[in-house]
Amino acid sequence: MISEYDILVVGAGPAGSSAAWAAAAAGARVLVVERRKAVGVPVRCAEFIPRLLLGELSFRDRGFVVQAVRAMRAVLPDGTVKETRAPGLTIHRDQFDQLLADYARQAGVEILEQVRAVGTEDGFVVLKQAGGSLSRVRAKVIIGADGPHSTVGRWMGLRVRRLIPALQVRVSLSKPMEHTEVYFHPWIYGAYGWVFPKDDQANVGLAIAQGSKWSRPPKATLEWFVGRLRHEGKIKGPTYNSTFGWIPVEPLQTAVKGNMMLVGDAAGHTHPITGAGVPQAVACGKAAGICAAEAAAKNDPGLLKRYDQQWQEDVGEALHLAVERRKILERQWHLLNDILPYCWIGFKEYYERT
Repeated sequence: MISEYDILVVGAGPAGSSAAWAAAAAGARVLVVERRKAVGVPVRCAEFIPRLLLGELSFRDRGFVVQAVRAMRAVLPDGTVKETRAPGLTIHRDQFDQLLADYARQAGVEILEQVRAVGTEDGFVVLKQAGGSLSRVRAKVIIGADGPHSTVGRWMGLRVRRLIPALQVRVSLSKPMEHTEVYFHPWIYGAYGWVFPKDDQANVGLAIAQGSKWSRPPKATLEWFVGRLRHEGKIKGPTYNSTFGWIPVEPLQTAVKGNMMLVGDAAGHTHPITGAGVPQAVACGKAAGICAAEAAAKNDPGLLKRYDQQWQEDVGEALHLAVERRKILERQWHLLNDILPYCWIGFKEYYERT
């Protein structure tokens, strides 16, 4: 038996659920397939979102919020601390993702968990369930929201070219924090370490760009970073809940091909300097869903090109600026303390055109 939908979304993270929600609200029949057993699990995220994002989502249920954050402190290599006003929230990311998926369901979206999209065949998408059984679906539009190693992107012949590894652990804080902290150090090449508080605990992690004489083993560097924080008295006790993931640091030039489109990490919509991705995933997901619904209703995949235009207008300028700043950061890493004002968002120099 073959099922037919207007739109098939692969991946039920913030990008996929936002796209599905927007498409269903526009009248489309939408199926989402999620390879995980439960949406949002395991968590691979520092779990911080800007406060403004809640206004865009209009969630009534905010049980996923852990605590408010008022500022971000950047600790520079020479020990200088730069504080930037950054009102936001640390969250339970799994609950956040699940709530987004629930809103999509309430709009009429069908979500199947433990189901993978494994291939295309004669205009159909082949789905594989956890037990191994196969089925086929036909969809007028396919949206890939399946992460940086996107299966849909592979079908399209598109892939995010640059990814950097990120590791994170959970720790206990020595005292409460009302701000996030990011640490820049020569050993953390091309990125930074972070401490994001969650009441009496915190997510501590780092990302390190690879392929340079400055690159170091991520696991050993994280152990060093945790040891530094212990020595400074910021954290205490053992580490637990270790996670690993890949951060895209360069967006695709186009995220549309034929009747397929990519969104979120699959399209490289993560900010190449900060690594933040949830706000762009939600905004670009909505844009993708609206364009997909219109294209499906009019049976005209050519209309999907409007999505490329929309996400470029919404977030393209910020992403491309960050790409340029990343090039400076990596090329002149030996001058880290001097170049940081031009390469970190907390400084006004970052936004000046060179």
